[in-house]
Amino acid sequence: IATAFSSDGEAALRRELGPAEAAAAGAAPRGDLDGFYEMGRAAAFVRDGGFRKVALQFPDHLLADAAMVAAGMEAATGAEMYVLGDTTYGSCCVDEVAAEHAGAEAVLHYGPACLSPCRKLPVLHIFGRQPLDVGRCAEAFRELYPDRQSRVVVLSDVVYAHAMGELEQELGLEYPNIIFSSVVCGDPPGPAPPGEVRQFGRQFLVEAPGGLQDCAMFYVGAEGLTLTSFMLTWNCCPFSSFDPTTGCSRRETLNVNRALMRRLYLVERARDAQVVGILVGTLGVTGYLTVLQHLRELLRRAGKRSYTLAVGKPNPAKLANFLEVDIFVLVACAQNSLLDSSDFYRPVVTPYELELACNPARTWTGNYFTDFRDLLPGACAHVELPPAIPAVEAIPDISLITGEMRVTHLCDLPDSQLPPSTALACRDQTRALAEISPAASFLESRSWRGLEQQLRQTPISKAVQGRRGIAIAYEDEGHEQ
Repeated sequence: IATAFSSDGEAALRRELGPAEAAAAGAAPRGDLDGFYEMGRAAAFVRDGGFRKVALQFPDHLLADAAMVAAGMEAATGAEMYVLGDTTYGSCCVDEVAAEHAGAEAVLHYGPACLSPCRKLPVLHIFGRQPLDVGRCAEAFRELYPDRQSRVVVLSDVVYAHAMGELEQELGLEYPNIIFSSVVCGDPPGPAPPGEVRQFGRQFLVEAPGGLQDCAMFYVGAEGLTLTSFMLTWNCCPFSSFDPTTGCSRRETLNVNRALMRRLYLVERARDAQVVGILVGTLGVTGYLTVLQHLRELLRRAGKRSYTLAVGKPNPAKLANFLEVDIFVLVACAQNSLLDSSDFYRPVVTPYELELACNPARTWTGNYFTDFRDLLPGACAHVELPPAIPAVEAIPDISLITGEMRVTHLCDLPDSQLPPSTALACRDQTRALAEISPAASFLESRSWRGLEQQLRQTPISKAVQGRRGIAIAYEDEGHEQ
């Protein structure tokens, strides 16, 4: 899970795809670029919107086709096309920041997508039509669900959404209780009617007496972040899957309870933490500013100090620079929120897990939420903060990890009693005053604080031949020894 969001890029730089590997990674068929990238639909979107500058966002495995697609789109529309060669955060999210840097008026997002709603620019998602053997998929479904009265919800990766209509025709008459989800880009207007589920860009209606708990889930796609998010969120439903690239089907054996135990352990770590780093993992998903403010207020009321950090794609090396932080909370799209932090110096939790740790009014019900928008006021999982209570009336609580007593009640200190964000300090002998933040004070106490300029202390020398290659593997590495 961690490599998809926090990779250092080495794999992408060194990867060489053959025909089989390219198909497995989702690359376009060489002879069908127009069909795979839906050039006609994309051109109509640009012409109908009157856009003159359009950003084309590709994931790493589709970048090889970017130049041809951009040239074809310019010829078909007359608009300027800008290829976004890298993404600020996860490639499944629309990178509105990079698009605005180019002055783009709209974005064409290619490849797998988390379908998180965007805030500013019009977006057209083109998933790429990956081939699906509908007959083999239907046969696998019949093997997994021999009872024709089974209540099953069919979900799919977005790259196979184009074939779900054909699969529904194949199975609909045999299974009267089968439910096919539809892919929805953006939030549908109005509230959801009773029984309708809207989550992860999917929409389907459940008419079972017991609701979703009476249904099983059948997923068409490979194992990955999407399936993991589905299984943790709908953990009351048994899952099975069909992988179109291998033609194999199986009942999913991911131990959801074991995964939840790991996540609940991180909740306990968050309760013990005194300093929390809020990682900004998206700048395009609607509501991210609101949830940042909500988390800051939650941590303030819980008596914890928080820092907001924008570090791009998080990885262990970046986050290890913040030694004062006890735990991080990642604000990202639903697919990238579940970051496996086993390789990190400090754990990384989701906004929902931080709420479980710091909001006494929120209790564990068995439901898990990976979309931070579900926690905002007016959403399905929002829980108001309870009123503050005096410290003398608080119920003592013992940490299950350290065995020490800790504070779990909410405090509501007036501004005069809050820790100051800045302080005045004497700067030099002339009594000039300077503002020093708590973070700067901590930095001053470190034995190593980064590179120093050392002006007039370094001798001047002529330019010499430097190293060749990329930083992770210079051409002369290994020869000097």
